[in-house]
Amino acid sequence: MSAAEPAAASFPLPDDPKPQPPERPGDNECCQSGCDPCVFDFYNDEMDRYRQELKAWEARQAGRVKVDP
Repeated sequence: MSAAEPAAASFPLPDDPKPQPPERPGDNECCQSGCDPCVFDFYNDEMDRYRQELKAWEARQAGRVKVDP
């Protein structure tokens, strides 16, 4: 690549969509009676999974570059 050519830009491909965060439960969905597990326990587990998936997705995207025809 010469100095006149723009650097390739990374971009997400349609076959590898970015993970979406889970929907947070509404405050009224917790009964405040100390349930085990609470709806927020499930949400926190899903957020942990989401963060792991997002980190893996970002790593995959870092290795991809857009190739202009």
